[in-house]
Amino acid sequence: MATVFTHDPSSTAAFAALGQTPPVAAPGEHLRAVVIGGGTGAPVSIRTLLSMQVETAAVVAMADDGGSTGILREEADVTPPGDVRKCIAAMAADPADPLTRAFKYRFPFARNHTLGNLMLSALEDAAGSFPEAIAICERLLDAQGRVYPSTLDRVTLVARTRDGREIEGQAVACHSRTALERVGLRAAHPIRAYEPALEAIRAADLIVLGPGSLFTSIIPNLLVPGVVDAIRASRGCTLFVCSLADMQGETWGLTAREHVEALMDHGMRGLVDYVLVHAPAPLRPDGPATGAFDAVGGSGLRSAELGEVDEARWGGSIRPVAVTYRDVQAIQAQGPVVIARDLVDTASPTWHDPAALRNAFSGVLKLCRSRQR
Repeated sequence: MATVFTHDPSSTAAFAALGQTPPVAAPGEHLRAVVIGGGTGAPVSIRTLLSMQVETAAVVAMADDGGSTGILREEADVTPPGDVRKCIAAMAADPADPLTRAFKYRFPFARNHTLGNLMLSALEDAAGSFPEAIAICERLLDAQGRVYPSTLDRVTLVARTRDGREIEGQAVACHSRTALERVGLRAAHPIRAYEPALEAIRAADLIVLGPGSLFTSIIPNLLVPGVVDAIRASRGCTLFVCSLADMQGETWGLTAREHVEALMDHGMRGLVDYVLVHAPAPLRPDGPATGAFDAVGGSGLRSAELGEVDEARWGGSIRPVAVTYRDVQAIQAQGPVVIARDLVDTASPTWHDPAALRNAFSGVLKLCRSRQR
């Protein structure tokens, strides 16, 4: 029978191998991580961390106003469910379970709503609160971690582009015709953080920002009062996973260095310990913008042979986020250590390869533990 249902992409075939990988924690050691973001990027980090048997939570932006979520916000006045739904599905114990699969189903014949969005919105009304709706769905899918909204307040994203235009709304901002420069949140009342989200951040051994849409999924969390302070109060390390490719207008043409600088301009100066960038080949100082040096474990750059980007893996309308030798130097001069890896899933070039991501996360956790001793 031909199905009429679709669903958002949530993984690639490469994720199947994660189930056969050993944990990274030593016997008796309990590691906690929190992923800050939303969209389709945060679930990549969530599934990778869970495969490492790291206790994982997600803190999710509440500014989404596009698609099914936008309709529900506008017509039912609910808390935005879309990014939460994606993270709950990523936490599910069995991705192949029929309920987990149905939770992700999208209905093209019913205004493109997803079952998960409808369930979360209906349960918010029936149970009396959005956190309780999340908890019920977590139990239904046997979620292996917790998902927290960064705020329960109704917020709207506002943005300024690099050519000086003012934009309102997350869905409009992410498809801006020019890259964004700054974003903010607007609400009818003072915005308050959801306290369990702050507690998860403060308790984390590893705080992962991304991957995902920089200005519309990651930074909106940082704009909620208290979130940056919770990151500062944590004894864990903070890792920014830079996007692999330009796919949306909000960051079109921005380099890896400009991604990091945008984070710092939105409250994260001095708080980013590691930056993970895609570098298919190392560069010399006078080389083209096709990769970066591997600086894991040290503050200096190592010598390496000149390499070329494998252009066959990238389509003409998708281009890797550029990084140069000088970019790496500039980033590291501001404090973070740059970790450069070939991170592309060869079958799906806009997705991170989970094995490469897992290897990088493992290395950062080891560095975090040695720093904490």
